[in-house]
Amino acid sequence: MLCVMPINQRSATLLEPMKQEIHFVTGKGGVGKSVLAAALALKKSQEGKNTLLVELGDQSFFKDFFGLPQVGFQPVTIRPLLSVALWTGEACLQEYARHFIKVESLAKLFFENAVMKAFINVAPALPELAILGKVTSGPRKHGPPLPFDCIVVDAFATGHFIALLEAPKGMAEAVQFGPMGEQSRSIDAHIRNPEICKYHVVTLPEELPLKEASELVARLKNEFGVTAELIMNKMIEAPVSEKTLQEVQAENSDLSKFAEYLDGHIRRQNQMWAQAQELSPQVTRVPLYFESSAWALVEKTTEVLK
Repeated sequence: MLCVMPINQRSATLLEPMKQEIHFVTGKGGVGKSVLAAALALKKSQEGKNTLLVELGDQSFFKDFFGLPQVGFQPVTIRPLLSVALWTGEACLQEYARHFIKVESLAKLFFENAVMKAFINVAPALPELAILGKVTSGPRKHGPPLPFDCIVVDAFATGHFIALLEAPKGMAEAVQFGPMGEQSRSIDAHIRNPEICKYHVVTLPEELPLKEASELVARLKNEFGVTAELIMNKMIEAPVSEKTLQEVQAENSDLSKFAEYLDGHIRRQNQMWAQAQELSPQVTRVPLYFESSAWALVEKTTEVLK
């Protein structure tokens, strides 16, 4: 049964906000990062942590994927200790303003003001800053309560993800004084803190996705000082040995042609795996699963995550 979680519902472990975990899952479009984010969130909930799976943007992937009637700004419980929400920068900014303005009519007037609308539309990185402000509100003890032990963010794809992370530093440099500058510096410090924020870069055993993933892992290390886990998704695991594949290839049949293709694919895949291990000290291998059920796919993926 689906239900909207009351904002004042808190798990016992959130009595100390700094204990909250934040996980960002990103990668090139089409590599399966959303499924990996869902699997990670499910794993955390199975460990007894009240977990929120957050997707960013205007449209929900998980609504159709899990067959949910709705996914919106307010968290919706989809399994024990597991909820899902959809956040946009504008919605995060409006919630933040309402939290401090208190009076709904004033908040509404604030956002319907033509000058403010224009400022929101042209202000660089303000939506990204609002999103990260909400994500890190628990550890920072600032803003509306976010009563979860763990937050897993199904983040933007590679390029937009870097822009997301650069937003707090950019705003802090542009606005060096006052509350906005102070909060921007606080957000920037928290997303760089490995005790609070973890990063997971999803890729495929293919040249282009791995190249983009390697560049992202390097930027995260060089520019933000964080070590990302590299997740190699959709690895084919053949139920036969290399020797058997070579023996079948010696036959003159359609099966031999398939064996030749499979053998070549596995060899290239293993080369990509070896390269991935050189890129990051944390590399996880996720098999290619043939599942028609969304939850079956997520549950199987959960089993191999570290």
